[in-house]
Amino acid sequence: MVERKAPQDAAWTAVDDYIVDRLIPNDPAFVRDANAAAGLPDIDVSPAQGKFLHLLARSVGARRILEIGTLGGYSTIWFARAVGEGGRVVSLEINPHHAAVAVSNLAAAGVGDQVSVLVGPAVETLARLDGVFDLVFIDADKPSNVAYLHEGLRLSRPGTVIVCDNVVREGDVLDTASDDPRVIGTRALFEAVAAEPRLSATAVQTVGTKKWDGFLIALVD
Repeated sequence: MVERKAPQDAAWTAVDDYIVDRLIPNDPAFVRDANAAAGLPDIDVSPAQGKFLHLLARSVGARRILEIGTLGGYSTIWFARAVGEGGRVVSLEINPHHAAVAVSNLAAAGVGDQVSVLVGPAVETLARLDGVFDLVFIDADKPSNVAYLHEGLRLSRPGTVIVCDNVVREGDVLDTASDDPRVIGTRALFEAVAAEPRLSATAVQTVGTKKWDGFLIALVD
């Protein structure tokens, strides 16, 4: 989630609540309470988005997932559930406090053994990683989006799915004159993906409890 300007639409939240009530009985909702108690910002993906990421990972048979931006581990739990026993999630977090909360949440969810939370600036951590991942989820500081994309590609194979969060930013992605580093980084991401011949991509706008935003989804050819 990003910092919001426009007021929330009550209908968007009501529909998300309807979806969760009927389709997501196993939402790890305790994470949001634990995060709030620990002073973490409320910027996780929504339950519907978390379940979407989970199903996407399962649909491509992902066994190794790279997540850039752990926060309190909410989306990490969804990914760990997707890879199952024997699978692996590597999640990168710059803030040691956030990482500690995430490790606690992962243990409480019963998936701690499937996840490695690596603490430090993600660009530096990524440079030390090797191997191949089946899915890469980019959800960290937006000015570094292009660097994360390049590292994600280095750690990918044909068929790897790369997902980037917060790419619509309440329509601010259209603002060519914006001086917001997050908007500039997001627009640079679109340009980098468009210029990369190895990627087939689209982006989908979303509304809900996280207001108006969206995902970019790319497939490595």
